[in-house]
Amino acid sequence: MLTEDSLMFDQKRKIIHVDMDAFFAAVEQLDHPEWQGKALAVGGDGSRGVVSAASYEARKFGVRSAMSSVLAKRLCPNLIFAPTRFDRYKEISQQVRTVFLEYTTLVEPLSLDEAFLDVSDYPSATLVAEEIREKIFKKTGLTASAGISINKFLAKIASDWNKPNGQKTIPPEEVLPFLENLDVKKFHGIGAKTKLKMYGLGIYTGADLRAKTDIFLNKYFGKAGLHYFKVVRGIHNSAVKPDRIPKSVGAERTFTTNLSSEVFLEEKIFEIAELVEKRAKKNKVAGKTITLKIKYSDFVQQTRSKTGSFYLSSKKLIFEEAKKLLYQEKLINSVRLVGISLSNLNTKKKNLPLVKLTIKNEQLSLPF
Repeated sequence: MLTEDSLMFDQKRKIIHVDMDAFFAAVEQLDHPEWQGKALAVGGDGSRGVVSAASYEARKFGVRSAMSSVLAKRLCPNLIFAPTRFDRYKEISQQVRTVFLEYTTLVEPLSLDEAFLDVSDYPSATLVAEEIREKIFKKTGLTASAGISINKFLAKIASDWNKPNGQKTIPPEEVLPFLENLDVKKFHGIGAKTKLKMYGLGIYTGADLRAKTDIFLNKYFGKAGLHYFKVVRGIHNSAVKPDRIPKSVGAERTFTTNLSSEVFLEEKIFEIAELVEKRAKKNKVAGKTITLKIKYSDFVQQTRSKTGSFYLSSKKLIFEEAKKLLYQEKLINSVRLVGISLSNLNTKKKNLPLVKLTIKNEQLSLPF
């Protein structure tokens, strides 16, 4: 059994989690001033559309990402829909990334709108975060929020604390009191089902979680139990990985009308294969394993995979292999979505050059 004395968190690390505020929706409002201050959703507004992102004005009505457009419009009748423009979001995301790299090469992007930064070499991570957010606003016209603490787990939680356009620092001396008073549903990685299971076991706060032994947590939560045992004590040693390597590349499409024949699906599969080729080229990867994902009209999902001897990256080969998987067995219903992904990639780690780190506006007494 693990004991308190055997576990201590690292007080020297300084990690920032930067998260752009309602990124996709904010970009659309930036490019369309007439939409500023209005409830807006990014995504398709058809009967089968899905919300990709929602402005803060729309969130007040309960509109959320991954929600069906039909429900979103029911909750907010005046909701404005903007089609997704990934090229534009990537363009601004790259501008934000260049700001991060002015401070450190230890940047781990999680998506287009968020990243971890290791700024342990700086006297004050709080001041670095303030400067980064200010530079992002000057460069893009968009706001970002930040969380600052001793590890990625805590920084991720903190970045949600003062959203939008704010930041929160959890210095070493405040880590344990902060976690003890935190509702377990706020712990990153604890979803709705796990939250209810913890509530059923009388675990409502970090203090309740910390009172449980590692044996107890392993019994009820398996391997995740040890993770919970450590993070509630401020221990999370995962490094910021600037050479974050994709495990797979892929693309999928939801159809406006369900398709009931393999013949009709072939054309769609070729279009998806073209997208996968583009993404593979962009990431400079190829994969030995190809997976065909099929989601039927009743939302039953099926995957069919094949691992070959050679790496695939061209649309022609991707299409041919995906087509073989399509005809591998008969469809069990009409199809609403098809996806193709490549995994078992030919990725190799690359060493990034080190840069000399500096900070402006140093003070006699600096915050963490």
